[in-house]
Amino acid sequence: MDVMFMVTSGRHTRSNLYLLLLIIVQCGRHAVEGVWPLPRAFTSSPERYPVNSKDFYFVYGRQSAAQQGCSVLDTAFKRYFSLIFPDYHSADGVLGFRKHKPFIVEICVDHGDCESYPNEDSSERYNLSVSAGKASLNAETVWGAVRGLETFSQLVYQDDFGSYFVNKTEIEDVPRFQFRGILLDTSRHFLPVQAILKTLDAMAYNKFNVFHWHIVDDPSFPYQSSTFPDLSSKGAFHPMTHIYTQSDVRRVISYARLWGIRVLPEFDSPGHTKSWGKGQPDLLTPCYRGGTPSGTFGPVNPALPSTYRFMARLFKEVSSVFPDSYIHLGGDEVDFYCWRSNPDVRVFMQKMGFGEDFTKLEAFYIESIVNITSALNKTSVVWQDVFDYHERIPKDTVLHIWKGIPVEYKAELSRITKAGMRVLLAAPWYINHISYGQDWFNFYTVQPQNFSGSEEQKKLVIGGEVCVWGEYVDATNLTPRLWPRASAVAERLWSDEKQTSNVDKAFPRLQDFRCQLLRRGIQAEPLYVGYCKQEYQGI
Repeated sequence: MDVMFMVTSGRHTRSNLYLLLLIIVQCGRHAVEGVWPLPRAFTSSPERYPVNSKDFYFVYGRQSAAQQGCSVLDTAFKRYFSLIFPDYHSADGVLGFRKHKPFIVEICVDHGDCESYPNEDSSERYNLSVSAGKASLNAETVWGAVRGLETFSQLVYQDDFGSYFVNKTEIEDVPRFQFRGILLDTSRHFLPVQAILKTLDAMAYNKFNVFHWHIVDDPSFPYQSSTFPDLSSKGAFHPMTHIYTQSDVRRVISYARLWGIRVLPEFDSPGHTKSWGKGQPDLLTPCYRGGTPSGTFGPVNPALPSTYRFMARLFKEVSSVFPDSYIHLGGDEVDFYCWRSNPDVRVFMQKMGFGEDFTKLEAFYIESIVNITSALNKTSVVWQDVFDYHERIPKDTVLHIWKGIPVEYKAELSRITKAGMRVLLAAPWYINHISYGQDWFNFYTVQPQNFSGSEEQKKLVIGGEVCVWGEYVDATNLTPRLWPRASAVAERLWSDEKQTSNVDKAFPRLQDFRCQLLRRGIQAEPLYVGYCKQEYQGI
């Protein structure tokens, strides 16, 4: 495929004024229903312009801080050319005269952060203006430009004769929440790298920006550690075919970066660690029955100094492999049975002055792990269980709310933000649960800041995520279970609350977007009765 890049001059104009009204004018029955997720301010008119693959160019504005050679944008140009013109063949029309006027998409960015990684403070704001023969995309960063390219790609449509058009459009856009994540569980069922990359594609189409990689858990330890290779060689489902090598992990991180997606690893402990014990002797707590070992093991043993030496070395490696400033430490669902039965643990508790309170023991362990990761300049994310028994955790820790379905999570939001802690909401978006009917309604109508609390408390909700736990999910059903149901959450986390409160108005746009996902090779399940012009052809 040949994609031309040009450097051209152009005014870089930006406005701080945002439209308060949403005006979507239907532009014939073949025009797009809209953009998903809905931009902050969006005006469109019936005036349309032809777009032809043979005379279409992405260009850098002369005043842009990023220029040709910017890895993020150069890659995005190639990807979006193929997404806009899926039937394009480079040999078509190479010779001969130009039949159409060129259409130019000019990109200007303020900061040329082309080789960096997206982070928690990265701006995704952009402005997009489409007029005759030209689209102007202005953004503060390359990450905002990538989001704007996604929006532009959704604006281009075909008529019944196969001709491409785009309507006159003005968009000013910025996400509502900075953290918009998808959790994949690769322990309960191993997901091939290609399935993860496909999910990253779909995430970018939906403007999600964090891949929460719940990479290990009780059933298997597929992460291949260079420091402790026995963890995967003895703890994975298969030591060769069901592991993520260091090369695999780098591939996922590099691929995600080019989409403006952060990769947040989770190494959950002290519970959910049965697979860890297979490759690391003396890490787990021996369970006792009647004063003798029963042969079974419980959570990580918090009484041994060797535990913290191991964790320090493991997280030093993890911190060097995963560049994101966040690291998820888990901390949920710890069963105290083995700790309670183990005489050595009980002696340690008495020595530490914990008495019979095992929540204090767990707090001691988590605090020690947080100190380890803090020394590595990482911000810790933990499940809300940690707050339940340890309310004095560091203020920069992020609490992940998973309890309180269906509505009690609002009380959790109020309780935790009142203590001044930042939170992520996951409780209403466990999308691995399925039901008959259009359950996307339930995901769409969640309002993360609709809870009892001050405005300052509500600002502490930094975003949320869709969770896909893997008990009944592997590569065979991951994509249709996830999409387009997760798209409902994507709009909730990106778009303005007041403009996207009506599911009836959202339905035709989501239905149209689901067809776009099919066109792009994402096997998204149907919303309801109907059809797409281009049905999925992967079967």
